[in-house]
Amino acid sequence: MKTSIVNTLRLCVLLVLTAGCAVGPNYVRPDADTADTWSESIDSGLLTDPAEYGPWWTVFDDPTLERLVQIASKENLPVQIAAARILEARAALGISRGLRFPQQQQVSGQAVRVELSENAPKVAVADQSFSSYRFGLDATWELDIWGRLRRGVEAADTDYGRALAGYDDTLVTVTAETARAYILLRTFEARLKLAQENVVIQNETLRIAKVRFENGAVTELDVTQARALLRDTEASIPSLETGVRQTRHAISTLIGQPPTQLAELLQQDSSIPSAPAEIAIGVPVDLLRRRPDVRIAEFQAAAQSARIGIAKSDLYPRFSLFGSIGFASSGDGGDLFSSDSVAYTVGPRFSWPIFNYGRLRNNVRAQDARFQQAALNYQNTVLEAAREVEDALAAYLRSQTRVGYLADSVGDARRSVELALVQYRQGSTTYQRVLDTQRFLVRQEDQLAGTRGDVALNLVATYKALGGGWATEQAEGAQQ
Repeated sequence: MKTSIVNTLRLCVLLVLTAGCAVGPNYVRPDADTADTWSESIDSGLLTDPAEYGPWWTVFDDPTLERLVQIASKENLPVQIAAARILEARAALGISRGLRFPQQQQVSGQAVRVELSENAPKVAVADQSFSSYRFGLDATWELDIWGRLRRGVEAADTDYGRALAGYDDTLVTVTAETARAYILLRTFEARLKLAQENVVIQNETLRIAKVRFENGAVTELDVTQARALLRDTEASIPSLETGVRQTRHAISTLIGQPPTQLAELLQQDSSIPSAPAEIAIGVPVDLLRRRPDVRIAEFQAAAQSARIGIAKSDLYPRFSLFGSIGFASSGDGGDLFSSDSVAYTVGPRFSWPIFNYGRLRNNVRAQDARFQQAALNYQNTVLEAAREVEDALAAYLRSQTRVGYLADSVGDARRSVELALVQYRQGSTTYQRVLDTQRFLVRQEDQLAGTRGDVALNLVATYKALGGGWATEQAEGAQQ
């Protein structure tokens, strides 16, 4: 008996020692083409120096914006959902790691009283009435001969990394959307203020036209034209006020607070945030490190690579060790824990699905095809990321150029209105000249305010495309 036990233990030890290899490919990052520099980097306002893109919103030097982003990064509900996904992924990783150890370990016990029927067919037992007691430990351990469980841990580990990158990606989106909504709000407010100022100017022009009409210097046409322009400008105010309210509502959602609680944060008047003279944009290869969606795509490919190994392991037999040891007794159970009541079973076993009609090999092919898709998706994500940066940079630089032209145009338009009004009072020009200059001024001032907002919005889009808006300490805080 002792010899059989020793032989069994030797076989078990041998099986444990052979659990060393892992079938399937080891993950290698797919190749991704990246340029050496950005096509817009020759501009004097763009620096290729490495920069910390985490708190990029501070470049606007706007305390209200910084406060809103700070609140949104903590209170935004999608950010909290992403943080909960990290907890889920970490727990799943713990489960996968635990599967590498004995999968079944349980203590069980029972106390049974048996009373056989006197009228049933007789059973060859000594007693028609007896008690049975049992207490023991059962364990089963699948040996990871082919690395199936290790590949499972590898896949779970990359899923955990993907959850962390997902949290970062949510932060990138939320911070950018918060800044975008705030800039839109300030742009609407600036456009609204300009419209109200033009209403004041056009009211004065209407008063002048009425006076001249009452004195017989002009016809009623001047009065009706002045009133029409005034009403047209006044008509733009409700839509601008709607824009102000709607962007306030958007900000309140982003920071996870009701709109009524936003008034205190935004009570301080502020102009449209202005961009700095120079910004650091790094080089394209930085996207592989900074962009969370690029890292998500790579984690997806890595996890799928591990799943190929899991599928391949199903082609081979599974070996496991099982054992059960305990105490069993009948009668009154008083001798349950005596040496004579010891009972055990121990040994190795294996299972091998040999007749699977190609299902297992086709599953390997399917997992490999999914990996190819994930690798191509990673390469495409890198290309799309580069395109987003280039588009944002182009829009940012061109909108800055447009602001310069519009600023000059607005200056000339204001001077034209002044001259036209002077000439109209003197009777040396018709009201049509005044009407044209005021209408042009309203349009140019509105375009200038909108384009200044576009400059800031395009800079936000640039930082978002560069993967700014998250920091390592934020991700670590989400895991607590």
